Amino acid sequence: MKKILFTSLILCNLGAVFAQQNVIDEIVWIVGDEAILLSDVESHRLYMQNEGTRFEGDPYCFIPEQLAIQKLYLNQAKTDSIDADEGQIIRMTDQWVNAQIAQVGSREKLEEYFNKKLSQIKEERKTILREQQTVQKMQQKIVGDIKLTPSEVRSYFRGIPQDSLPTIPTSVEVQIITMEPKIPFEETDAIKARLREFTELVNSGQREFSTLARMYSEDPGSAVRGGEMGFTSKSSLVPEFANVAFNLTDPKRVSNIVETEYGYHIIQLIEKRGDRINCRHILLRPRVSDNELNEASARMDTLYTDINSNKLTFEEAATYLSYDKDTRNNKGLMVNQDYESQNFGTPKFEMQELPQEVGIVVDTMKIGEISKPFRMITSKQKEVVAIVKLKARTLSHRANLADDYQALKSVVEDRKREDLLKDWVAKKQKTTYVRISENWRNCDFQYPGWVR
Repeated sequence: MKKILFTSLILCNLGAVFAQQNVIDEIVWIVGDEAILLSDVESHRLYMQNEGTRFEGDPYCFIPEQLAIQKLYLNQAKTDSIDADEGQIIRMTDQWVNAQIAQVGSREKLEEYFNKKLSQIKEERKTILREQQTVQKMQQKIVGDIKLTPSEVRSYFRGIPQDSLPTIPTSVEVQIITMEPKIPFEETDAIKARLREFTELVNSGQREFSTLARMYSEDPGSAVRGGEMGFTSKSSLVPEFANVAFNLTDPKRVSNIVETEYGYHIIQLIEKRGDRINCRHILLRPRVSDNELNEASARMDTLYTDINSNKLTFEEAATYLSYDKDTRNNKGLMVNQDYESQNFGTPKFEMQELPQEVGIVVDTMKIGEISKPFRMITSKQKEVVAIVKLKARTLSHRANLADDYQALKSVVEDRKREDLLKDWVAKKQKTTYVRISENWRNCDFQYPGWVR
């Protein structure tokens, strides 16, 4: 147990911003052999406030209880040897810090907001993300795979009053054809020459790979870490990159140039650990001039005219002429890849889930209509010319089994998952030592078993 003495500190206004250097810290809860400090509560309050999270009731009741529940999961995760992915935690932390600095305007303003040095903010964020990911993995283990039969979904549907059924937002199904501008040989030759120059500088010992990555790599996620990608499995990398990276054996040498859908790379091995690898890379992307984009637009204009003249169908053009490899084999039909969406893995998109440029075009289209050519940035950060066809639009409505079976199934799965986790927490409460400081007990807790 952490040897931190209780203090008799009583804050006149717990809602005031906590100035760590002026206030003696205080243990507010103990769960098992873990203490929850006043500073822990305040740190989480600031992060949640910064992210626009809405508190359920009094934050000085809600946050400590959520931290206590988290402690239960983390204690079990230690027993079950469940750990977070450190490479992913580093990437997520850097992305978050960069986004926050961009939002507030400078590193100094971010430090002023949190009243801490950037290094402290980063370490706190890593801890939060590490614990969140560990809790998620523990919850997944507790719940396991939830398998529902159609009769269970139908039974749930029949048991809900009509006015309590979930509202299904408006969704659309969209087909797309893209054309990429032709990259001049001079541009690709110049990129390869530059990457060969970087390789020579590293191999000869004149420069560090990480320094060059920070200065020149066009992968914003890894460039700030000197090109380091963190431990990654082969299946999570594009094949061209993975085949070269996993064949590297000498950390002092640099790979040959690798071309992928993202651009051109050189790679340096850091460490192999079982079936995972940690490496650095430098990415350079070809520059596309207005001339090339105009030529791609002209080619798409011709294709658009041919489709409207019935020389070929949109589906045929998508299958044989589109540059979008993710939709070619599906007659151009886009698939929702938003992991947090209830439509994940289906062709249905809520409007805000579509790429921004596609959503703007589709918003005013009629079913079956084909858009005029427009430019967009793909998920691979390539500028392309596209046309889209609105295949279907389902307006907002009360859920029904005929149209919304998958959505209702997701609701039932979520409720079953929630019930399993609630039961687990309630049982764990009974076998875990919990002590709450006197001034923090007067709360309407989600779980009533804390105070006993």
